[in-house]
Amino acid sequence: MKIDSIEALQAALKSEGYIAEADLSTALYLGIKMGRPVFLEGEAGVGKTEVAKALAGILDTELIRLQCYEGLGVHEAVYEWNYTRQMLHIRMAEAQGDRLADSDLYGEEFLLPRPLLQAIKAPIDHPPVLLIDEIDRSDMEFEAYLLELLSDFQVTIPELGTIRAESPPIAIITSNRTREIHDALKRRCIYHWLDYPSYEKETEIVRERLPKTPEKLTKQAVAFVQALRKEDLYKYPGMAETLDWVQAMRTMGKNELSTKTITDTLGLLLKYRDDVERIQHKHSELLDAIKSDND
Repeated sequence: MKIDSIEALQAALKSEGYIAEADLSTALYLGIKMGRPVFLEGEAGVGKTEVAKALAGILDTELIRLQCYEGLGVHEAVYEWNYTRQMLHIRMAEAQGDRLADSDLYGEEFLLPRPLLQAIKAPIDHPPVLLIDEIDRSDMEFEAYLLELLSDFQVTIPELGTIRAESPPIAIITSNRTREIHDALKRRCIYHWLDYPSYEKETEIVRERLPKTPEKLTKQAVAFVQALRKEDLYKYPGMAETLDWVQAMRTMGKNELSTKTITDTLGLLLKYRDDVERIQHKHSELLDAIKSDND
């Protein structure tokens, strides 16, 4: 699909089930047109990863995902040599009485591309969406390694040299802000903060993603989640939790909220014992306030 305007991109995202406001659509549009990575920062569950999935769907291209974690290194993220194939090549050469040079063992036929190199080597006419997910979980050393890739969309392999992308991937980087990311990396990106959705937006997302949900249940569920985000909790429920919760209540055949339903399903919204206990003692009060506002 050809994206020729911010409005067209916004409409296309909605067709994929992703409700994007104008500022996010603008950041994504500029990232695509300018060939710049888009850095999405925000709390877990606000829809950062879903942006990349929706873009891949819109553009009918491959989504290449690199899930970051502590200790992530070049061998897991960029490339690795196929040592088994190299050993077989050596043994075959020995059996034939041949001597091998290092260059005979470090050609592209022995290379195992990992996500970052896969994105660099993608066909020029079909660049993928590259998702570098939760960069804040990786080490600062790996973050520094990304600077070359994000500057010029190239990687350097000592045995082969520098490999450049013929057509840069559409790069989306996400962070849950468990640690600060260095300014040098952010400068190479278009930055956008994704916040928890407003009541109106969250209601629209539920209607879009779960269209058969009774309207009363949709409004009450979203209002309850919005109320939870005003409480003193260790971890607020994100959009993903809202959708899971509504889906669960649909599965249970519920058409509206009740105190018992909330008690039985609170674990879909809250993931820490202290948060659950705190809300168990006041969810009736929150529900009464919601129903009063809707009356």
